[in-house]
Amino acid sequence: MISISLCMIVKNEEKVLARCLDSIADLMDEIIIVDTGSTDRTKEIAGRYTDLLYDFKWTGNFSDARNFSFSKATKEYIYCADADEVLDEENRTRFKMLKKGLLPEIEIVQMYYANQLSFNTIYNYDKELRPKLFKRLRQFVWENAIHEAVRLEPLVYESDIVIQHCPTSNHKARDLQAFERLTRDGVRLNKRLHNLYAKELYISGEVEDFVKAFVFFASSIDDIDRSADEILEACCICAKASHVTGRSLDFFKFTTKAIASGSCSEVCCELGDYYRETNDLEEACIWYYNAAFETESALSLKHHTSIPLNALADCYEQLGIPSEAARYRQMAMDCEK
Repeated sequence: MISISLCMIVKNEEKVLARCLDSIADLMDEIIIVDTGSTDRTKEIAGRYTDLLYDFKWTGNFSDARNFSFSKATKEYIYCADADEVLDEENRTRFKMLKKGLLPEIEIVQMYYANQLSFNTIYNYDKELRPKLFKRLRQFVWENAIHEAVRLEPLVYESDIVIQHCPTSNHKARDLQAFERLTRDGVRLNKRLHNLYAKELYISGEVEDFVKAFVFFASSIDDIDRSADEILEACCICAKASHVTGRSLDFFKFTTKAIASGSCSEVCCELGDYYRETNDLEEACIWYYNAAFETESALSLKHHTSIPLNALADCYEQLGIPSEAARYRQMAMDCEK
């Protein structure tokens, strides 16, 4: 049986921390909790479960805090949990079986993260695999009978364990503020963070969030080191920002750039919205149709499914074609099941 260190970083989690730890504490051989500046009862609650409670001065960087928590671990594997996660009884049983039978060569175990759509943040799917269990010390192994080389890629196992994500609030304000601070300080976001910032904006951002992000994403479009995917993401954000602030010339500049870069459902929806607002419903239908059937989403899956389909239904109702409206409304409902 493997031994596991639980590593958590927390701040003001008094509402959910006990719920999380009650569901996983007995599965762990060591519990390490790093507090980054709580002003509520979080540390008091954490102290009921472990003596390995550390303070960490917040640097504005989640990785710094995670790395500090991992540095305190002493067991074979590290389980990384957030305070708003819960393991139910069925998945506790699966976790116990995994702990008993995990092969020593496995270096990362992925688990399903579920209930992601409840708070409308950056996720397009309610359930997805995430790396959650990590071998603390990696052993380098030679492989291949000839032209031998050290294996560089970790051995990953995809388990059937499902972790329920049960937050008490939406973290979008915190996340968007972090992105705004990084870009304002001149930090160049890598491809993954560029994508996550664009997703968070498009799925849950407010008008002021797009306004603040505009300069950064406009610069991405002109950055010769950005990939085609990143440029398309940036065009989506700049088009949306221009639309919501009424800058029509900029709006068409960025939608045209997006179409030239391969187009996507989000930009088609923006064009549909524009023509719908100007009461050109036939033109709006063309773009909503393109969003639903001729393109793929770059950031928000709903802009390829329920959003354009419901918009088509609304337009056809206004055009006095109830049969088409009913057909698209049903398709939208089917997407949301």
